[in-house]
Amino acid sequence: MVRSLWTAATGMIAQQTNLDTIAHNLANVNTQGYKTQVNEFKTLLYQTLQTKTTTANGEQKPTSAQVGLGVRNSAITTIFREGNALASDSDTAFMIDGKGFFAVRGEDGNTYYTRNGNFQFTLATNGNMLANEDGLPVLDTNGRPIILNQNYIVSNITVSADGELCYPDASKNPQGMGIRIALFQFNNPNGLNRLADSLYEQSAASGQPINEATNTAVEKSKVIQGYLEGSNVQVVDEMVNMIVAQRSYELNSKAITASDEMLQQANNLRR
Repeated sequence: MVRSLWTAATGMIAQQTNLDTIAHNLANVNTQGYKTQVNEFKTLLYQTLQTKTTTANGEQKPTSAQVGLGVRNSAITTIFREGNALASDSDTAFMIDGKGFFAVRGEDGNTYYTRNGNFQFTLATNGNMLANEDGLPVLDTNGRPIILNQNYIVSNITVSADGELCYPDASKNPQGMGIRIALFQFNNPNGLNRLADSLYEQSAASGQPINEATNTAVEKSKVIQGYLEGSNVQVVDEMVNMIVAQRSYELNSKAITASDEMLQQANNLRR
């Protein structure tokens, strides 16, 4: 009887984590480049009540008697489905059409990855530096911050589909500047460590970043200027998932109530 109490309690704990994940998705429905996360569950160990044996007539029983001990969260998986394209008035708003990630350099000197292409030029020591919303420098294909000298009018800069910065010549035709915004892919993007501000960090599970500019074996992503990638959260789906999680939580709580009532009945037998 006590086993049923703990089993139902694991279900309530698992559904609470599930609801936390759903709430996090809904809170980021307007976050640019945010990717939906989903909970995955697995059963706990099984306890053997009776092994394979024979009946009273000596016949072999085909199966043993085992009872499960509940459920727990096994993982929270990120769904890297592309979000909707949102038009932007900014000349430094970029959207990735494909599996690539932008790269930025953190304050600690490490490289982090993001799908949020809401960039802007900011003043730096040597000129104008392309940075994200938090001022972290955006990296080029060589792993260096993109810094232009002050002779360039940044509002005239365009970016081609392969991420190369272009500047108009005397005839106002865009010409490549030899600088490309870096795009990286991962063999297992679900293995990336999730950080704040829509940033990701590589891990042993994700594998090493694959530079699209130097690797010919991967499908190239495209950079679309003037658009941002919106969140891929589907509000209707999340609301349905919330109802399911709430009902599951309620069922587990009722299982605890039923177990408590049965224990109470057992205690009343001695009276």
